[in-house]
Amino acid sequence: MSKTIEDIPKHQFEPAPKNSYDNEKIAKPQLSFTKDAWLRVRKNKGAVISFVILLFVVIMAIIGPYLSPHDGYAQDVTRANLPPRIPVLENWGIFDGSQEIGGTETNKYEDLNIEEYYWFGTDSLGRDLFTRTWLGTRISLYIALLAAVIDMLIGVIYGLISGFKGGRVDNIMQRILEVMSGIPNLIVVILMLLILKPGILSITLAMVITGWIGMARVVRGQVLKLKDQEYILASRTLGAKNGRLLFKHLLPNLSGVIIINTMFTIPSAIFFEAFLSFIGIGLQAPEASLGTLIEDGYKTFQFLPHLMIIPCIVICIILITCNLIGDGLRDAFDPKMRD
Repeated sequence: MSKTIEDIPKHQFEPAPKNSYDNEKIAKPQLSFTKDAWLRVRKNKGAVISFVILLFVVIMAIIGPYLSPHDGYAQDVTRANLPPRIPVLENWGIFDGSQEIGGTETNKYEDLNIEEYYWFGTDSLGRDLFTRTWLGTRISLYIALLAAVIDMLIGVIYGLISGFKGGRVDNIMQRILEVMSGIPNLIVVILMLLILKPGILSITLAMVITGWIGMARVVRGQVLKLKDQEYILASRTLGAKNGRLLFKHLLPNLSGVIIINTMFTIPSAIFFEAFLSFIGIGLQAPEASLGTLIEDGYKTFQFLPHLMIIPCIVICIILITCNLIGDGLRDAFDPKMRD
């Protein structure tokens, strides 16, 4: 039986008692810019999964060479070009060391009485490909991170000064950028190889000489946009000096742009290093990088595809995950950029 208005007690119609403390209470906690961006990143499943995968690759690059009992530089031509053989999986008929040669399937491990396991097989000199893959990943990541950090430092400082000073200083600094951006990276690499021996130092310097230009231009554009904002004018009116304006107000507001561009710089640097090593002007033997491993596997790809496929998979994972993380950070730090 439904109730009528007369059946409802009158005290339920009275307003709730007012409390000044409840009126001032904030229902939702205040979020900082960094925490708000982190919450947005967590909602991006692609970025989170990519970060986990990239973290796994980085950990394997650090500890991977120590997981295998074989030295990545030790040569044994009697065990050259062995196919992958993995415990447990060999019982399922995959990665059991068998391969097809001349239309006949053979097992080189049984033919040579080899009881040891080579998880990724061996190269043409009998070196363990598992160990060399992670050694090469370590070197490629090291070169990419070193180049990205140096590019970030030089580009941020150059862009801050150029955009903040403006006028004649900005014009001169931008003309210098235009001249340097007209120099192809490959020419710079060749010149560096004429001065220095091919190696990590020469490749890193070659990438750094012109790699910071993009960062400098992005930072300059953002500084020109932000330096006339009200909070900058208010700080200047209150007597803030240029150093405080740059490092206390402008730089924190540029952190999102800097992090995003740095994340996109890392895969570019890895690809550039792999390209140099692939064409033979990068790292030299016996040093290993993803580029040198791909170049070695390319020679025998038709007969031994695993020598090239494995490092290609690793470099593709790094490039894809870095780009997805960069996209996630871009959406988190500046949601308007998604449009």
